[in-house]
This record gives sequence, structure tokens and C-alpha cells, in this order.
Amino acid sequence: MGGYGPPTTAFSKSLKFVGDRLESEFGDGVDVKYVWNIMDLGYRGEDILWLVESGVLTLGYQSSSYLTDRVPELGFVDLPFLFETNAQARRAIDGRLGDLLANKIEERTDFRMLGFFENGFRHLSNRLRPVRSPADLQGMIIRVMPSDVHARTFELLGAKPMKMDLSEAIAGIVDGSLEAQENPLANTVTYGAHRFHRHHTLTGHFYVSRPIFAHRPSVDGWPEALRNALYRAAREAIAYQRELSEREAVDAQKVIEGEGCEIVTLSPDERQAFRLAVKPLHEEARGEFGVKLQQATDLQSIFE
Repeated sequence: MGGYGPPTTAFSKSLKFVGDRLESEFGDGVDVKYVWNIMDLGYRGEDILWLVESGVLTLGYQSSSYLTDRVPELGFVDLPFLFETNAQARRAIDGRLGDLLANKIEERTDFRMLGFFENGFRHLSNRLRPVRSPADLQGMIIRVMPSDVHARTFELLGAKPMKMDLSEAIAGIVDGSLEAQENPLANTVTYGAHRFHRHHTLTGHFYVSRPIFAHRPSVDGWPEALRNALYRAAREAIAYQRELSEREAVDAQKVIEGEGCEIVTLSPDERQAFRLAVKPLHEEARGEFGVKLQQATDLQSIFE
């Protein structure tokens, strides 16, 4: 099993949760090994996809935005301000929307989908100035994940988005060539961006999930009892990971403030200014993603 974070993160702990469940049930019948952070071995974060699909790793996770080139429907959940709360997002991901997206991923990859970890709501950090409005982002060079929807979002907000892998982003934050980045607070701390970015804004502009996937030929070739145990363990691990993720967000905010950074909480009017700036994306989504995806959420109003 592999990921791209230290063993202390909720994602790594949740991989261990799955492995512990399988070892508890099958004893010496299974042999579980972990690669907590493939970047420590010289890989890029995006390499987790081919490492699992080729069977080098049996199981991994990655933000859904990294798969949008192969599964365009995943661009739907990249839309800005699609969800307002964790509860709302979880209802969609645990329901028809998540099922639809999981099926699309399996159709176009050699993965078996096990569910979705929660990467949560993403916020802004930068080294230049406080951000309270889209005007404050004007011309700011910001790293975004490899998603056309994410890039278009920040173009509409006035920034200069740069699509790049996490490993490149970390280097750019350190050397200053990237002026801004966007991530959940826990990721901002895990990857050390808060040491270089004084200014943080709780925009909550994207909610991103991290699909959990396994090498299809391996899983399909397992005894039925082991295969079923993996699916059960993954469901339990998702609930566990969400609890850890909520705590991580609170702890990360304390760490950021402890570094002397400024954290801006937007007023309702300020947040609305961001929503209005990206409204063209929602209008485009009505035709691009189709009725089926839109009906799989309880958020029809944003497309009207």
C-alpha cells in the first residue's frame, strides 16, 4: 500500500487501518507492506496512479483531480463552491454521485475502486498580501492541481494558475517562484507551505476527494473472502479517516497561527464575491457535465 505523505497523516493512518484489519482477520495469510510517501523514493505524487495500475503497488490513493484527463466526469467535483459543508459533500460522495464517479473510473482504468477518502475543503495561502477579494489575487502566481477546472477557476479570480505536481509545487514554494498555493490546512502544514506563506484565507473554494483504488488484476484474483474483507476494511477506514481529517484541520490552524501567520475568515459578502467571479464555470457545467451528474447532487440551484 502506498501514498504520498508521512506516516502521521490521516491518509497514512487509514492505510494502516486497512492493513491491520486484513492482518487481524487472515494472519500469516497476508503480507502487508507500506510506502508512506513515494516522493521520499524520488517519485512524483502523480506516479501513485501508474504504480498501482501496473501492480508495483497493490493499493493507493490520489486526489481525483489527477484523473480528470482520463475520467472527464471527475471535473464536475472540481467545480468551485459546489459544496458548502462536509455533511453536504459526504451525502453526495457516499451516494449516487460517488457511485457514478467510481463506475466511470473503473471503466477507464485498471483499478478496483474502494471508495473516497476526504481531502476536504481547500483554502488559499500566499507570501505577498492578505486576500479578501478576487482583486487581491490579481496577477498572483498560484499552483493548482492538474485540472482544467481548477486552472479556469483561478483565471476567473484574476490569478495566474500553474498546473503542476505536488513535488514541483513544494520546490516552487520554497524557492519563491510560486507566490501562492491552495490546499486543505492539514496539507498546507504537512508540506510546509506555512513556513513560507504568511497570509492564509479560509475560502473553502474546492472540496476534493481522494479515491482509494487497488490493482484490478490482483484484487480480482484474490479469494473471495479476502476481496470482501478489503472492501469492508476500506469502508471502515473511510469513516476513520474523516474523523482524523476533522481533527487535523483544527490542529493545523493552530500550527499556522503558531508560526505567526495571518488567517483571514471571509464575511458572507466577501465569500459571495468569489462565488460570483466563478459563476461562468457553473454556467458552462450545465452543458458540459450533463443532467445525470447534476441530478446526483442536491445542488441544482447553482446551475440555474
